[in-house]
Amino acid sequence: RLKPPFPAVYGLYGKPTVVNNVETISNIPHIVLKGDAWYAQIGTQKSTGTRIFSVSGHVVRPGNYELPLGTPLREIIENHAGGLREGRKLKAIIPGGSSTPVLTPDKLDIPMDFESVAQAGSALGSGGLIVMDDTTCMVHVAKRLMEFYYHESCGKCTPCREGSSWILQILERIEGGEGRMEDIDLLVNLCKNIQGKTFCPFGDAEIAPVLSTIQFFRDEYEQHIREGQCIMKKGRLLSVGH
Repeated sequence: RLKPPFPAVYGLYGKPTVVNNVETISNIPHIVLKGDAWYAQIGTQKSTGTRIFSVSGHVVRPGNYELPLGTPLREIIENHAGGLREGRKLKAIIPGGSSTPVLTPDKLDIPMDFESVAQAGSALGSGGLIVMDDTTCMVHVAKRLMEFYYHESCGKCTPCREGSSWILQILERIEGGEGRMEDIDLLVNLCKNIQGKTFCPFGDAEIAPVLSTIQFFRDEYEQHIREGQCIMKKGRLLSVGH
């Protein structure tokens, strides 16, 4: 078979099987004891309950915060995670784990629920927030994340296996000061040839950081290519993976 069946159709012992993570399962006792109506009052009408937001990056208090779905992004970053480091400005946020498109500071007041984040152009995903301040090189962010996805690709299907390798090589070339202006459009073209063409959603996941950083920070890609270096390296460079 090209694909195994979904567990909800054919799973353990050939029976329909529900697969959930610990975060979901931990809600069950509370719902059983207090009822579904009680649980539905938490969060928003369509995104009920709480979510564990794992905040990392350039914040004062990185950590895991269980909050009602729909809590504003600004409240999570400023009130719970302590805000950005002194003297720094917000540059970008990855709202739902590394496979979700980056958001810019103008989206800081969106409610963190599935519908609102999707409407803002990204996805709530795993609830893993990566906060990046103005010392961050977005080309480096894309390269660092693509290193991860290239390593994690199972290699089964050609678009993901070959595409992730080619994208990483181009990003390394740009980051290394040897990029060409046409590389930016080439990256977009490669991503479009991966999107929707892989056996599993991993292919779509790996291109999100690349496409979104080009969309919002294309000038940084152009600067790398034009000057043959990253302006962040002249000062401090603190980014994803550091």
